[in-house]
Amino acid sequence: MVVALHRPTRAIISRSAIKRNVANACAQLDEGTELFAVVKANAYGHGLVQVARLARQAGANGFCVAVLDEGLALRDAGFTEPILVLGIVDPVCAELAAQNHIAVPVAETSWLEAAAGTLTGDSPLHVHFATDTGMGRIGFTHRGDLADAAAFIDAHAKQFELEGIFTHFATADEVDISQFNKQSARFNDFVAALPKRPRYVHVANTATSLWHTACKGNMVRYGVGIYGLNPSGRTITDLPYSLAPAMRLESALVMSKAVPAGTTVSYGATYVSSKDEIIGTVPMGYADGWLRRMQGFDVLVDGQRCPIVGRVCMDQFMIRLPKLYPAGTVVTLIGRDGDDEITMQDVADYAGTIHYEIACCLSERVPRVYVD
Repeated sequence: MVVALHRPTRAIISRSAIKRNVANACAQLDEGTELFAVVKANAYGHGLVQVARLARQAGANGFCVAVLDEGLALRDAGFTEPILVLGIVDPVCAELAAQNHIAVPVAETSWLEAAAGTLTGDSPLHVHFATDTGMGRIGFTHRGDLADAAAFIDAHAKQFELEGIFTHFATADEVDISQFNKQSARFNDFVAALPKRPRYVHVANTATSLWHTACKGNMVRYGVGIYGLNPSGRTITDLPYSLAPAMRLESALVMSKAVPAGTTVSYGATYVSSKDEIIGTVPMGYADGWLRRMQGFDVLVDGQRCPIVGRVCMDQFMIRLPKLYPAGTVVTLIGRDGDDEITMQDVADYAGTIHYEIACCLSERVPRVYVD
């Protein structure tokens, strides 16, 4: 997608906030535990390569990505640290991953059998056993199958190296820990099925690292905390350290005009002015990730809340202003303006979703500008 550099809409990313969040997480680690920065999905919308560099500067030991191509992009950018893909990779790509020293998850022995046919053995493929302890996503579900996979790797030592074993918690960000405890016990049982403990044993995402100690892991997959977002939303607010939001989202008015009572605004004419009003136009829409469901939400102009009126268009939306403002007046969608602030959590609450989705939906058309 083309980056829209010649309009005022932009996401402003704080370098210092990202580095502070990672450094605070590293300071909490037990001795011998490593932190892998999760930079999948364009670093949750914040910029893959740029965030990876900042995380490394702040103490991250490696990186987690969702797909092989994200790992390859980091290698192309010069990163030499360990990289783990979290999603299943097609076994036909096993040799490509091995050549680039990118570790991949394994959830079935049949995957190993298929991948073995593609591996030359010049560089062994590093693998992490995924275990499904209650997430229902990917992973071994039976201890015996895991043991069989370990035996297969042992018999094909030139092609594979078992580097890790992991699971993912479904409820680490919730107050009720009963499901969490069940998953912890099941994971420990999986680990016990291995003939020897691999280099990395990891269960901790951001939420787990903040609120739990379990399974004696030695690696944290630190994700949403990098970006200063509480993984629990508003459910658990007690944090061992403060999280600094890294993204500000802003645009500017391209036009404002006085309209009489009875004026319709946007598609479907769902909004009709009840009196003489000032309507401003903002150059951002659902193609940028500011979705149609944001109709009725507020933005900040000159420190004042201004509602979005009418449906959000693909590239623009309209707001009701308290007075006429000139083109170029800053419009804050996420961030502080004067004495008021709109957080990404506020946006998520209104949209009926989680802040992860708000950040990840921000399209590549919106420039990322890095400050401080």
